[in-house]
Amino acid sequence: MGLFSRKSSSKANSINSDNMSKNGRKGSQASVASGSSTSFTTQSRISNPGGGSSGLPSIPAVELPPAPDPALDPSGYLRSINAVRERSKFVIDAALKNQLTNFTVDLEKFNDVAEYVVSIIKRDYAPDYHTIPPHGRWQHFEVGGTPRVDNLLKSWPADIDAMERTRRLIDLFLVSVLLDAGAGNNWQYKANNGKIYRRSEGLAIASLEMFTAGLFSSNPEQKDQADGMALKQLTVETLAKGLQVSPENPIEGLEGRSNLLIRLGGALDNQQFFGVDSRPGNMLDYLLQHPTTQKLGVTPVITIPTLWSVLMDGLAPIWPQSRTQFDGISLGDAWPCSSMPPAPGWERIVPFHKLTQWLTYSLLVPMSKLMGIMFVGEDLLTGLPEYRNGGLFIDTGLLTLKPAQVERGIKKYHDNAQKAGQPSVEVVPMFTPDDDVIVEWRAATLGFLDLLLDEVNKMLSLNGSDGLSLAQMLEAGTWKGGRELAEVSRPNTKEPPIMILSDGTVF
Repeated sequence: MGLFSRKSSSKANSINSDNMSKNGRKGSQASVASGSSTSFTTQSRISNPGGGSSGLPSIPAVELPPAPDPALDPSGYLRSINAVRERSKFVIDAALKNQLTNFTVDLEKFNDVAEYVVSIIKRDYAPDYHTIPPHGRWQHFEVGGTPRVDNLLKSWPADIDAMERTRRLIDLFLVSVLLDAGAGNNWQYKANNGKIYRRSEGLAIASLEMFTAGLFSSNPEQKDQADGMALKQLTVETLAKGLQVSPENPIEGLEGRSNLLIRLGGALDNQQFFGVDSRPGNMLDYLLQHPTTQKLGVTPVITIPTLWSVLMDGLAPIWPQSRTQFDGISLGDAWPCSSMPPAPGWERIVPFHKLTQWLTYSLLVPMSKLMGIMFVGEDLLTGLPEYRNGGLFIDTGLLTLKPAQVERGIKKYHDNAQKAGQPSVEVVPMFTPDDDVIVEWRAATLGFLDLLLDEVNKMLSLNGSDGLSLAQMLEAGTWKGGRELAEVSRPNTKEPPIMILSDGTVF
């Protein structure tokens, strides 16, 4: 049962999944199977991450490469950014009819969710909504109001040009995002300034301080970088020391995080994307020289699918082989879901690619700020289907886990509580990432975030180009709102309403 019980106006029942095209893709009409390309003519908001009017001219029409045809290449299609929203639409359609397998849906609570998110946004940003930054890792480095990224940039010699500065930030951000799975309720990090940080912000500060200490660099003359040679030599013990992990300060998924970074070291041997010195930041050179990259005057114009291909193809070796596979190809963060249409093959799988999307959102910011790059097709990206955004919809009562699943999840929680260091208070249902409950929850979350954006902009009286982007709503409203509701609902642990038994490579 959520925190909200007041009946909402009947207009909440008028929401429908047709709005997802408008909200998520701004009118994109790419067909699932036609293979047609999509033309985008609007300037990406991310090109001005500080907020406010950029004063930049409109980007000319840019043809986005189409998604692979699922009839010919289902694995390629499911790994594409296009598939994330297109496949999850089946689940949100079922949710709007209250026909989910594991949850009941109370659409009368949808208006309450929107009002709560709007209240958070107004509290922190009114009336200057244009100053809301896009969701990304940069903000986590700024916890406590300290401009750590700017300070890092200032610490480098003046003769380090914008290209190399951007490469170094890409190095940092990529490693930091891959470490940014849920840390659990008991872990904390004491920073060099003596302050204690937890959760995502704690992982951000820890990764920054490990980066500047040279933990991810094989070049003693240049500590502020990440490269394949250093990452391949990383050990669980080294990372545990960097994260200050101990029996008294446990972190969830330590081994999974370590293996992810070690495998990243091997993936960086791909010189096409990451250059001869195997650095993530060298993807900048690849993107700028890519045949799909255009110029608007001196401003590079890069398509989101081009960046997505680098991240999905270049980082494919890092994902555990235990993930869902189709035709022998690992699909990454993609899972079968009972709410998908009955079918024998790939059609039952819902892709999310949450860490890759979080990485995409995060890398856009330094490339835009430092290099002035414009990105086209940002609206292909979706809301992040993770436990803060998803927890928002449960704690407000829009989604309620069905009794049989609650019973099963509570048993899992109690079984897990027998292990040392695991939570045993404020009991909530617990499941593994591949459980149908989690997959359906994530897919419904993705769809409701699209629908919520339209309602939030209406309530804020923001229209057209003045409206918040999905990335801005994630940053200022839903992610923050989900966390704050968890703190109120479960003040001892601040855990989400459903816990995920993570291996450190999904959430």
